[in-house]
Order: sequence, then C-alpha cells, then structure tokens
Amino acid sequence: MKDFFKKVQVSSFLSADSRLTRHLNARDLVALGIGAVIGTGIFILPGHEAAQHAGPAVAIAFLLAAVVSGMVGMAYAEFSSAMPVAGSAYSFGSVIYGEVIGWIIGWGLLLEYFLAVSAEATGFASYFNNNILDAIGIHLPKAVQAGPLEGGMINLSAVFIVLIVALILYQGANLSKRIENFAVILKVAIIVIFIVIGIFYVKTENYVPFYPQKFHSAPWGIGGISTAAATVFFAFIGFDALAANSAETKDPGKNVVKGIIGTVVIAVILYVSFSLVLTGMVNYKYLNVDDPAAYALKVVGLNAWNKLITLGALIGIFTAMITMLLGGSRLLYALGRDGLLPDAMGSVHTKKMIPDKAIIISTIVAAFFAGLIPLMELASLINAGTLIAFAFISFGIIPLRKRKDIVNNGFKMPLYPVLPILSGLLSIYFIVMLPTNTKIMVSIWIIIGLLVYSFYGIKHSKLQQKK
Repeated sequence: MKDFFKKVQVSSFLSADSRLTRHLNARDLVALGIGAVIGTGIFILPGHEAAQHAGPAVAIAFLLAAVVSGMVGMAYAEFSSAMPVAGSAYSFGSVIYGEVIGWIIGWGLLLEYFLAVSAEATGFASYFNNNILDAIGIHLPKAVQAGPLEGGMINLSAVFIVLIVALILYQGANLSKRIENFAVILKVAIIVIFIVIGIFYVKTENYVPFYPQKFHSAPWGIGGISTAAATVFFAFIGFDALAANSAETKDPGKNVVKGIIGTVVIAVILYVSFSLVLTGMVNYKYLNVDDPAAYALKVVGLNAWNKLITLGALIGIFTAMITMLLGGSRLLYALGRDGLLPDAMGSVHTKKMIPDKAIIISTIVAAFFAGLIPLMELASLINAGTLIAFAFISFGIIPLRKRKDIVNNGFKMPLYPVLPILSGLLSIYFIVMLPTNTKIMVSIWIIIGLLVYSFYGIKHSKLQQKK
C-alpha cells in the first residue's frame, strides 16, 4: 500500500491529455469563471445567510470568503502554470502528495462539482417556477417544484435544465464558449442595474444592527459571520473549474492566473455591493426566501424590474451550470483516464474531442441530486469538498517549489511561504465552522471513496502501472 503514496509523474498526465485541444484564452477563462461564480451564489445565498447567520454583515462574510478564495486561487494558478493538465486539484495532489491523497482530493471534488450543478439547477428552478411559470398562470404541483429551502418529491424544472445544459456541452466546447461569453456580459449588466436602482431604495435603518447580537457565537463573537463565510464559499468555486480546464487552455502559465484573479476581483465587487443593497432594501429577517432579489424588488414596488432580475438570475445560474458541469466532467474524465474509475470515463469522442462518457455520467448524477435534494443542504456539502481541496492545494505549494523535476517559468504565488500556509490554515478554519451534520456526511463520503480506491483503484491504476 505504501507504494501508492509515491509521487505521480507529471508526464503521465501530459501524455494522456494530448488528445484534448487547447482553445481557451484568458478572456474565455474569465467568462467561464464569472459564469460559475455569478449564479445561485449571488441570487439566493445572500438572502438566506443574512437571515440565518449574519444579518447585513453577510457582505463581510462574502468579503472574507473572497479574500481566502483569492489566496487559494493564486495557489491553483501556480499549480496550473507548473502542471497544465486536466483534473485540477486531483492531478496536482497526485503529483505532490501521491496517488492516495490525490484520489481523496478528487473524490471530494466530485462531490463539489456534481452537487454544484445540482444546487445551481435548484436555484434556477426556484426563480423559474416562482417568477415565470406562476406569472403566466402555470402552477406546478408542490411535489414537482421543490424549492431550495425545502424538499418535495422531485424538482422537475431542475432536472430539465440539467439536461439542456448537458446537451449544449455535448455539442463541443466552441458552442458552450460562445454562449458563456455572451451570457456573462448580459447577466453582469443586469446585476449592476439592480445595484444602481436598489441604492435609491436603501433604508439605513435596515443596517441597524449591522451584525445582530443573536449571531455573536464563538469564536471571538464572529461565529455567525464565519459560518456564513464557510457557506458562501459555494459562490467562489468557479476558479477551481478554470484550473480543471488547464489542459484545454492556451499558454496556461499566463492565462490561468489572469482568469482566476479576474474572476475573484469581479466577483467580490459584485457580491459585496449586491449584498449591501439587498439587505438595505429589505430587513434581513425577511430574506430567507427562495428568490430574495426578486422579492426585494417586489417589496419596494418595482414589479417591472422584478422581471429583469429574474431574467438575470436565470441567465446567471444557467451559465454557472455550464461551467460546473464542464469542470465536473473533466474531473471524471481524469479519474477514468488514470484507471481509478472505469476506463469509459476517460474516453474522448473522436470527432468532437470531448470526454463524452464523462459528460453523460456527470449529467445523470447531477440531475438525480437536483431533483431530490434542497439547495441549502447541497451548498454545505459542496463547501466541505471545496475547502478540503483548498487546504491541500495551499499547503502543496511548499513541496511543489522543492520539486526539481517540475519547471515553472510562469506564475508563482507571492509571499512564499507565508501566504500558502495562511490560506491553508484559513481553509481548515472554515471547515471547522461548517455545520456538524455536513462534516459527518463528508466524512462518510470520504470513507466510501477510500473503499472504492481500495477495491478498484489500486488494481486498475494506470499511473502505478507506468512506474
């Protein structure tokens, strides 16, 4: 067993990924990143976390999550520069820590990606059912329109939108890239319009108290903000998907870091501004609803603008699903490529040059969870998988710099080794701040992953066979 803790050679990944086409530039990556980040995270989470954990200080929670995500993002960028391969943190972890740790990271990220698509789909269904179907007089039975805060029998709209996104991805990367680039501009414009208009309806009394006393839990009285920040990491997982596409990026040493940093900077400006305007328009106590942005506009009497924000939400969430399903399918492809999952997962379509089987399996799993599990339960589980990867990648910069066989002439994380250690410790802190049930469920997921590795991965690992 100890042989499987040996480091995997980067060349093992590079040779396998030669079948993929490098077609993404920095602008495409920013579009993909914003496509993932500006979705359910901005249109639903600010209201829920304000009502449940932080009040108007939810803006601070988003800022904290963005700062940590930015630091970890630089670690991802250095890894992508040094190792421009598919699989993101899984591949990076396998090279730095060995295959067992790489598998654990990959297994956790599978949870992140699949559930992220499902969570986005649930958010899409919420806005679509409440603000589109209801407006034209179509009222779905409760059993087939489960919202993000409670469950029903099956969320039919969520399943349907997952299938549409999968169909687009199956047509190849160029189509999804064109849709993503156009939609990102449109949805950012709509969010900016909401912020500008909403400022005129802000009531300063809604900010008092800015951080309500009832949320002042340990440690140091910032437990509410910390819990909210731990939850909203779900909103900043887009750059991980960017790293997952390193094998399809032109000049990844330069373009991946531009994509990641550009995504985080734009996202934090929009999230903090959006949260402040939202909690200023409506008292935080009333924002624990399925569609807080649309609800806020209704409260202040802007029904016409309500339709615009609904359009922005639907576009935003739709493009987020494209990015996350793209990233999840690439990770599943990487695991199949290396023999840790069945070989079919690592196949590439001969004409479209996409991991077709991985896309199909990712779609089935995401649609299943989207139909059956409420959004807020999904979000907590997503964050756990994300933060585990954050911690490993942050600390991994230290052994990466010591590897003489890995030459990196591109981006390197600044303030080494302080910044990598700090971002790793902060990731662990936010894991601790997640709800207890979430930590238990993720522990069970990791145990299942270790069993899969023990009974299947060890016997079929192509990486170990190459040694």
